Amino acid sequence: MTSGTTSDEEQANSFAETFSAAIRERGLTLSRLHARLTARGNPVSMATLSYWRSGARHPEGAQSRAAIADLEELLGLDDGVLLDRLGPTMRTGPLGSTAFPFDEDLLEQRVRETFLAMGGVYPDPTRELTIHAVTEVGPEGRVLRRTTRLLVQATSGVVSAIPFVELTSGTPTPPPDFVAIGGGRISVRHTHESREVHGFMFEPEQPITAPAATLIEWAVVYPPEFPQGDGTGHGIAFQSRELLLWTRFDPAAVPDWIEEVEETPSGVVVTPRTLDGATSLHTIRRGFGPGALSMRWGYGERAD
Repeated sequence: MTSGTTSDEEQANSFAETFSAAIRERGLTLSRLHARLTARGNPVSMATLSYWRSGARHPEGAQSRAAIADLEELLGLDDGVLLDRLGPTMRTGPLGSTAFPFDEDLLEQRVRETFLAMGGVYPDPTRELTIHAVTEVGPEGRVLRRTTRLLVQATSGVVSAIPFVELTSGTPTPPPDFVAIGGGRISVRHTHESREVHGFMFEPEQPITAPAATLIEWAVVYPPEFPQGDGTGHGIAFQSRELLLWTRFDPAAVPDWIEEVEETPSGVVVTPRTLDGATSLHTIRRGFGPGALSMRWGYGERAD
């Protein structure tokens, strides 16, 4: 009697065969595939692609596996066709450099204190592989809600709770309302004594053991007394596979100007954007981090 379980070697061979056949059918060279992956923020080397095609090696680390979804799309394959042929991996892959997203020592200290006060550790042993954040702006130009969906990976040990913070650097505020939407629950909430850092612990439905990942979704709802802001964003300590911000304005509060702000250890880059008659705008980065990406807007003439 044979087992119905596919061995690691058989899965690797299945991946190589499927990958090689798809390349032939699409008529792509490895050089062209390499160029397209690089343009998407997943610069897999030609040597590595050759190894994957021949079966000499197969994608192991998280960064290599992050390229698989792009390969499936570039090769016209259904979602999961290549990934399902890999099976589990026990490697996180190279984590890359880690850094607090903002160049503010005092703010980082307050975040550390908030993590510890909630029973977490700093830095947290997780990284956000994929981030999709949607911000809703109301008719008076006030940010009402931001919903964030994350694919979070444990980088070491077993993770049963993940800390998150809302930052209002330089402006003390009342705590917003944190709401769990899917993938777990919020177990602890804490506001730093400065009232510039508000945190919560999100408990996934099941603990995640490195290098496993889990999908979670939560929202921040801002009370009417929360100061009216002029932007929204997301900061990450590790490199992410994809960071997407989508800002949606009420038709009565479409801003006169809008720009995206990218903050990394290399500096700050501000890029003017236009809505061109639309009421929403998105910005996306692949292979981004550590750093922060924000959308900023205003009404009337923009002041320097």
